[in-house]
Amino acid sequence: MKEKIYTIPLMDAFRAQDECPFCFIERNLEQHAIDFVLGSGASYMEDDVRAETDKMGFCRTHYKKMFDYGNRLGTGLILTTHFKKKNEELKQQIKMFSPAKASMLGHFKKTKVDSENPRTNIGAWVKEQTSTCYICDYYRSTYNRYLDTFFELYRKNPEFRELFQNSKGFCIPHFADLVETGDTLLSDKEKQSFYTDLFALMTENLQRVTDDLEWFCDKFDYKNKDADWKTSKDAIQRGMQKAAGGYPADPVYKAEK
Repeated sequence: MKEKIYTIPLMDAFRAQDECPFCFIERNLEQHAIDFVLGSGASYMEDDVRAETDKMGFCRTHYKKMFDYGNRLGTGLILTTHFKKKNEELKQQIKMFSPAKASMLGHFKKTKVDSENPRTNIGAWVKEQTSTCYICDYYRSTYNRYLDTFFELYRKNPEFRELFQNSKGFCIPHFADLVETGDTLLSDKEKQSFYTDLFALMTENLQRVTDDLEWFCDKFDYKNKDADWKTSKDAIQRGMQKAAGGYPADPVYKAEK
């Protein structure tokens, strides 16, 4: 099967022999999104992009990454129009606010904030603000398309299937996505071979990382001080990635000078 433009990034991710090819894909997508929002192309100056960033805002993680990126003016302009929109929304929410009647025993109750089920219109409004992020939305929607591409290649491309079978497996969150998506997209016959391969990969590679972590810790025993590190020197960051995804040891992503 000849590679197509939309399959190349996924093939490249598997060829990179990363702990998780989908973490590799997500990092590229996230950095592309940050470049798109704040990079030299000045997308933040385009009305349609600014309308979306004004509406969606950004999550805490991506505000931090935008700050680290280094384009202070671009970030300032995005925040200025975003806050103008929030100011108007806040005034409307305050007008609508009506606190519930206090109960006789209310002052005896312990504080219990349930952010998932807000009691007031302002709580619901804030929950809506904090559940959207322009950058998260960009790379999650694109990531979903790569999940579809994964199964297309798995079915039709022998080279890709071999890359998959010889990979280092996946982080646990992306492993779950593959299990769930495969259950929807694959036939009963395809499921049998796919899950056999996937579960073997995960079992083998989680054990590999566990062994590396154990040896990393054992190296701190004085009896092993002269022993070889083997493959354990970067076991901590690889273990973190395997457990939760991402790249904890990555340097800050900055705009190109």
